[in-house]
Amino acid sequence: MISDTAPRQRKVRILATLGPSSADPAMIRKLYLAGADAFRINMSHGSHENHQQVIASIRALEKDIRRPMTILADLQGPKLRVGEFADGLVQLKTDSSFTLDSDVSPGDASRVTLPHPEIFQAIEKGARLLLDDGKIVLRVTKAGSAAIETTVEVGGPLSNNKGLNVPDVVIPMAAMTDKDRADLTFALDQGVDWIALSFVQKPEDAAEARKLIQGRAALLAKIEKPSAVKRIDEILEAVDAVMVARGDLGVEIPPEDVPPLQKQIIEKARMLGRPVVVATQMLESMIRSPTPTRAEVSDVATAVYDGADAIMLSAESAAGDWPKESVAMMDKIATAVEADPSHWARVHFTETLPDSTSADALAEASNGIAQTVNAHAIICFTTSGSTARRVSRERPSVPLLVLTPKLKTARRLGLLWGAHSVHTRDVNNFEQMVDKSKRMALRAQIAKGGDRVIVMAGVPFGTPGSTNVLHIVRLAGDELKRHTEAEIERDG
Repeated sequence: MISDTAPRQRKVRILATLGPSSADPAMIRKLYLAGADAFRINMSHGSHENHQQVIASIRALEKDIRRPMTILADLQGPKLRVGEFADGLVQLKTDSSFTLDSDVSPGDASRVTLPHPEIFQAIEKGARLLLDDGKIVLRVTKAGSAAIETTVEVGGPLSNNKGLNVPDVVIPMAAMTDKDRADLTFALDQGVDWIALSFVQKPEDAAEARKLIQGRAALLAKIEKPSAVKRIDEILEAVDAVMVARGDLGVEIPPEDVPPLQKQIIEKARMLGRPVVVATQMLESMIRSPTPTRAEVSDVATAVYDGADAIMLSAESAAGDWPKESVAMMDKIATAVEADPSHWARVHFTETLPDSTSADALAEASNGIAQTVNAHAIICFTTSGSTARRVSRERPSVPLLVLTPKLKTARRLGLLWGAHSVHTRDVNNFEQMVDKSKRMALRAQIAKGGDRVIVMAGVPFGTPGSTNVLHIVRLAGDELKRHTEAEIERDG
């Protein structure tokens, strides 16, 4: 059996997408051993039956290794597409005219149907329409209720049902389709820990999803549209985490604008204490190659230096030829970056100012105290996970051990920078808190006899959001021997 106590040495988390290359239990175990901290289920592909089997495999692994496993279900969101062509394929010539209309008849080189009435309502003259992942660019010359006339700025081949991006306007459509609602119900019934919401344009989209989720999972907003970037501060307030989804974002904005936006979103998320995931094409070449390009390695390293909570693999682990190797490579890159002496300073370029609460004050102080007294770990007792999120926001230099009586909380913390969560029985008084802190620090191998650890909790115990205690504890040399087997067993 794998140890349930020893935390990863790496603090940034790895989120691995599961798919045809990695859906069987043996491969899921290999991905975990290679460094995956959380698993993404892409609801755009596969059946509910298949997803149910994958989720069951993750939970079986969780039970076997006695470690909370984090599962994120990623909703597909609306997919905007053009209609079909009479010959299946046309060639759009630069500077030619092209019309998108409500006529359902097959298209040709001059027109095609657009089965999305919401776009007709919102589009304006001068706006861009991007087809086939941005390979074809149209500029609107006339906007009508039944037809949109455009000039082809960048031409090329266009075939049936190719995707459409509308970067310059907010489209009056919900972020969730009927499929998404069905997928959401399924995912919640399966007990997933995070829901990723696609096509977020405004904070109201997140509010709608949160209402449907009803607290059964945490909510992550994928930032992939310019309209979401413009309202990022409001969206961050409305969600539990965000993802810099660079795929669609890189289609709708110039590619040279993506790196600075990535840094800005990471910084804003960290300032608010929201976990932030960097995703898409991080090790793209490893879909077919056992090694990445040097540029991809640098890309992953940049996200780690910026202090992202998690970095994500998409097709590399879901459908590629080298899923385990992709995870292992990401783990090696992140570990090497965190070993760089300059990493500490770079991660703290972002100033995370605490709110005027005792919990924030103690969380901020914990990192400085750890350095001053040479503590070997920070240990948080938490019910909701809020204490752990506050401490993690400070990016402490020592391990962060999170003890919680709620398995749901332990699972959700799998996307949190540096957090090693343990599902354990709660404590009822100060003495129990100190004793359990010592036992768990030794069992997790983050401290030894004679070392100091910092303990944070809320009194009265078991009250969410009541963090008001910071205590420095020194471990005795024979600490584990001083406790009975029954006490250790009660830890859970």
